[in-house]
Amino acid sequence: MPTQYALVGIPNCGKTVLFNGLTGSNAKIANYAGVTVDRRAGKLIAHDDIEIIDLPGTYSLHSTSLDEQVTRDAVLGKIERRPDGIIAVADATNLRMSLRMILELKTLGLPMVVSLNMADVAQSRGLQIDIKTLSEKLGVPVLLTAAVRADDVKAVREAVAQMPRHQDNQIQPDVIFLEKKLGQLDTQTLYAQADDILQAAVLQNMALPNWHKKLDAFLLHPALGIPILLTILLLIFQAVYAWAEPVMTWIEEGFAWLGAWVSSTLPEGILADLLVNGVIAGVGGVLVFLPQITILFAFILLLEDSGYLPRAAFMLDNVLAKTGLSGRSFIPLLSSFACAVPAVMAARTINNPRERLVTIAIAPVLTCSARLPVYALIIGAIIPEKTVWGVFNLQGLTLFGLYLAGIVSAAAVALVLKWWAKREGNVQQFPLLMELPTFRIPNFRHIARSLWERVAAFLKRAGTIIFALSVILWAMTTFPAAPEGATGAAIDYSLAGMLGKAIQPIFEPLGFTWQMCIAMIPGMAAREVVVAALGTVYAVGAESEEAISSALSPIVASDWGLPTAFAFLAWYIYAPMCLATLATIRRETKSTLHTWLITGYLFVLAYVFAFLTYQVTKGLM
Repeated sequence: MPTQYALVGIPNCGKTVLFNGLTGSNAKIANYAGVTVDRRAGKLIAHDDIEIIDLPGTYSLHSTSLDEQVTRDAVLGKIERRPDGIIAVADATNLRMSLRMILELKTLGLPMVVSLNMADVAQSRGLQIDIKTLSEKLGVPVLLTAAVRADDVKAVREAVAQMPRHQDNQIQPDVIFLEKKLGQLDTQTLYAQADDILQAAVLQNMALPNWHKKLDAFLLHPALGIPILLTILLLIFQAVYAWAEPVMTWIEEGFAWLGAWVSSTLPEGILADLLVNGVIAGVGGVLVFLPQITILFAFILLLEDSGYLPRAAFMLDNVLAKTGLSGRSFIPLLSSFACAVPAVMAARTINNPRERLVTIAIAPVLTCSARLPVYALIIGAIIPEKTVWGVFNLQGLTLFGLYLAGIVSAAAVALVLKWWAKREGNVQQFPLLMELPTFRIPNFRHIARSLWERVAAFLKRAGTIIFALSVILWAMTTFPAAPEGATGAAIDYSLAGMLGKAIQPIFEPLGFTWQMCIAMIPGMAAREVVVAALGTVYAVGAESEEAISSALSPIVASDWGLPTAFAFLAWYIYAPMCLATLATIRRETKSTLHTWLITGYLFVLAYVFAFLTYQVTKGLM
């Protein structure tokens, strides 16, 4: 049995960067047994008999949220076996709170090493600390570290390797006894002890530089703060279009060449048709949007690592309070712009049950990256690429409008739920209390690693779910084959054609064609499959090689028309077309009823707004 050490620290202290440095690339992510919170673990480099468990960030062992409860239960040994020691990651720029946390951890009686992280930032701002005195006062080894420096990470690895190892005959303390000890801790007493230690060990306190104070005053300005945030988001969406376009063109050309090469190499038949119209067209139709998704993820990580995101949460607290939420909901909701699955999971940090449920309910309304392929296809087909006001790209402004529609809709739903809760007498809001981290230069190595993890997850979906659904859809559009003497397109006689035509009357008031209805079926599993499905449906239904190789954009522009295209966009603002999100909602809420209610209201909104969009646009033309 390997020796296990728990990595514990407050949020935004560089714990994840240190974990990556300690374990390298051999870390694995899974769930704790019976708990929805991720369990991230890895072997210490050069020590296969030592396992590091990365626990969720927490300010205290007096837990208030699900993530913090998992950290508390893990160090107590209530989830798995009790760790053999603790690697405490402290924030040198926030010593007082970090020390209080370390004093709580000391009551557990486990061997411990303290990594006083972000020391480079603190020292650059005047902090001078007697590390020997600090270590003596705490009674544990303390190392000044910057997790971005290899030598500092190596020093932590060596200190961890020297910690006491697990022994099979080790007597485990009683969990009830440990919980009682923690319950007896007084917060004010702990802070008083921390102050005494700081007075003895800190030679010169840290002072924030003038630029930091001025930047905070500017970004958190009561009148300018919100417009600045909206401007940042607008620039991000502009970049998603402008910067991604050249790479998207290369990917399109690459898959077009691959399809042509396969067609010319293999003899005509079912295999060639499967590879060209099923696999290559399906997967290629999704991967072409990888540059846009990558840019969006990169900006979110950049804002998070620089220290701006917590400030945005603090700034939006009053705004969100009007909808019955708080600044705690901001970061989970912002995560929805990348993917609703981690957003729903991130809602664990919200300690108010009603606020947590509302955040989960509105997270799918916000535009996730999986919608980008659908949005990009339709916007590129019906919105001209031109500059407006001398600065902005019209297609980028349209995309921003779709994101804004999701935001406004989410706020409206939250308001309705607040009104309903108030009517039931079930509204209790808590003030937002949080530590704002100092501004810092982003750790681009950490950002690159985190970005690759997210991109790899998308590629995994493209290589598994999307690949499988593309093949299934191809089979549905190919079999059964058209009978001899048939005059219509082959797809008219296929299983997909029959199914699409069967459900098309339901969506006829929205202007949807039966081909669109077919594409929506595999889209239930993953939204980004819709584009691949449309490509497969129209390619198979075409009557000539030229039509098969033609792009989807001209088809959308000519066959759909503006009312139908706009209605399809409106549908995808709301429709819960992702089984992974629904499964995550069920897992996080532990309620089938809540999952069905969330799914139902999203479908109702999608149908109503798509209907209104189609009818109004049609009436104006």
